[in-house]
Amino acid sequence: MKVIGLIAGMSWESSAVYYQVINEEVKHRLGGHHSARIAMFSVDFQDLLNAHDGRGWPAVAELAVDAAQRLARAGAEGLVICTNTVHKVAPEVEAAVDLPLIHIADAAAEAIKAQGLKTVGLLGTRFTLTEGFYRHRLKDRHGLRVLVPEPADIELVNSCIYDELVLGQIKDSSRREFQRIIEALAGLGAEGVILGCTEIPLLIKQEDSRIPLFDTTTIHALAAVDWALGED
Repeated sequence: MKVIGLIAGMSWESSAVYYQVINEEVKHRLGGHHSARIAMFSVDFQDLLNAHDGRGWPAVAELAVDAAQRLARAGAEGLVICTNTVHKVAPEVEAAVDLPLIHIADAAAEAIKAQGLKTVGLLGTRFTLTEGFYRHRLKDRHGLRVLVPEPADIELVNSCIYDELVLGQIKDSSRREFQRIIEALAGLGAEGVILGCTEIPLLIKQEDSRIPLFDTTTIHALAAVDWALGED
């Protein structure tokens, strides 16, 4: 079993889910008292927000690269960035350490293609929805058509993520808004919707939607287990 390196803390609310899902899946597959071999470096999320607000993505890249290098020194054999948005700086992380990176968008795309879907909606932070690093990877590498919400709904989703979910606040009113947005994406032709922020699955579950939802937290964690056990 290879050692999974988790770049965590963005936010810790969803990083805790990664740790749980990975260990539960390893126990399920191997039985007995097995658990995963994990090295985790959890950043101070406030430091990351301050870095981005102060110097933008280069500063975020520095923090992510520092975490990756610490994990490499700790014995990690592969990396998982436990957030969708910070995959914006995945190329910088990959260039800084000689370790494979399990990319969250690739894991999501494989799950979508396994269901035979071609057109999906995407929910996430403003950065994930408006910048090309995530949508273009899904399109260019996997041939998926990706739909995003209207601008006002992008801001609503972004606000819910940063003002509620990363703080552990789960509100029924926000769940209803997300359900409305998912229905709107379905009306535009989405056959399923990617929950492209690792906090969103804390709020929205499959039972809240009539079309398939792709929980990137769980999907990414399971992809990490596939890799660690040589099943990728």
